[in-house]
Amino acid sequence: MQLLPATYAQKKAKSTGKLAANQAKTVNGIVEGSLEKSGIRSFKGIPFAAPPVGDLRWREPQPVANWKGVRNAKNFGPRAMQLPIFGDMNFRSDGVSEDCLYLNVWTPAKSENEKLPVLVYFYGGGFVAGDGSEPRYDGESMAKKGIVTLTVNYRLGAFGFFAHPELTKESPHNSSGNYGYLDQNAALRWVKENIAAFGGDPSKVTIAGESAGSISVSAQMASPLSKNLIAGAIGESGALVNSALDPIPLAEAEQNGVKFANSLGANSLDALRAIPAQQLLEASAKPGIGRFMPTIDGYLFPKAPVAIFAAGEQAKVPLLAGWNSEEMTYMAVLGNEKPTVENYRKALKRLYGDKAEEVLQVYPASTEEEVLQAAADLAGDRFIAYSTWKWIDLHNKTSSQPVYRYLYSRPRPPMVPEMGNASPGLAGGVVKEDDPKAIKMPQAKGAVHSAEIEYAMGNLATNKVYAWTPDDYKVSEVMQNYFANFIKTGDPNGKGLPTWPALNKGEKAQVLHIDVHTEAKPVQDRARYETLDKLHKK
Repeated sequence: MQLLPATYAQKKAKSTGKLAANQAKTVNGIVEGSLEKSGIRSFKGIPFAAPPVGDLRWREPQPVANWKGVRNAKNFGPRAMQLPIFGDMNFRSDGVSEDCLYLNVWTPAKSENEKLPVLVYFYGGGFVAGDGSEPRYDGESMAKKGIVTLTVNYRLGAFGFFAHPELTKESPHNSSGNYGYLDQNAALRWVKENIAAFGGDPSKVTIAGESAGSISVSAQMASPLSKNLIAGAIGESGALVNSALDPIPLAEAEQNGVKFANSLGANSLDALRAIPAQQLLEASAKPGIGRFMPTIDGYLFPKAPVAIFAAGEQAKVPLLAGWNSEEMTYMAVLGNEKPTVENYRKALKRLYGDKAEEVLQVYPASTEEEVLQAAADLAGDRFIAYSTWKWIDLHNKTSSQPVYRYLYSRPRPPMVPEMGNASPGLAGGVVKEDDPKAIKMPQAKGAVHSAEIEYAMGNLATNKVYAWTPDDYKVSEVMQNYFANFIKTGDPNGKGLPTWPALNKGEKAQVLHIDVHTEAKPVQDRARYETLDKLHKK
């Protein structure tokens, strides 16, 4: 079914009572979406896998059942099971449910013959929260740039990453865990089969994401299941390479799963699958349970992703990636101690022992002001920037593909007066004065974790918390245009934009500093990351 021109659709609507222009024929059946005021067509809540409920809980995503007639695709599907964790998340989804494997498409195409470039965006949220309906990820703005844009749901927490010996035994691939990543792979396979019906080119698919979404991008690049489904990759702050979320051996994850099952009093898969989803969710969040980790399962990950990238076995595609100038507060290093030089040195000793002086050489500080900066730099690097750097560095060395690195530095403006006495919280959240459990952050001097999302996706206006200025919209237009150019051509450069050189393997590598004045500058932080890299290996 073609996406017919609106003028024809309007004539057609008089005789049929429906807008034929807003229909597309997927391999499972016809879907009908909405025509937005901008002329973009949106299709929301399209299933890309069977509901992972009942006997399909903790199974690889299964095929969607075909449907007859026309399926309504005007509303977002449910979001994955999750608790309200992050203060910067708001959703347009149809509640919370285990039945969550839906995706959303925004297309500017007037027919299915246009073969437009495609963007598939994975949300962030630490693999415990997030959803494709969040306004900051909305695809309409990117679609207006000539890109078929998708957001994709995937299972989270205990539903997405629970491993168990009985699950491994049951699996046709002799693996367990990794269901969230397998959901993403299923969505990419759906795109390969269906995106032409929405005017997209299945051979020009760029995957992107922020934080856990960026980690997901690196995971899909590393996996033999997905590496041939993508033509480009964008990573915003995060990688599954020398990070705290790297996959663990399957046997270790299985034993963690056995402990969790025992804590529930469940001694069989049937018993585990019979536990109501909300009860399972709440049990998984109890103190002492820990995080559900991905696994080196021999299927999605034949070995550790860092080893895959080091060996040059990843998807050989152009990569655009970077991080923000203040990914984490200095308090992650200093705690509640005053930012004195003495306290900073003590913190380094506590963290690095006899290697503290070596770290001090690359994160130097001789005044309190310098301590604040050095501790923030170190905290951000330890949190997420170092692993992102390692991913970029390995891909640059082993892929022979162009790699573009950025540092995003634009601080968010003040909040709008309507926010009252609220203040920024951890990871870009919002803290209300009367919330005793919320962690308040000191005033940021740079761009905090997740601050760039609305800028990159062209969605500043959807965020009503901050008093955006013309400079913010200027930064957004520049950043979004870089992203759009990269999605279309594998190169972010284009008319009216400051030149962004690809990294090279020599000493003259440059990184693009994105702010009100955007420009490429020589890389000056390599010693920092090489030091952390050396310490990581020990």
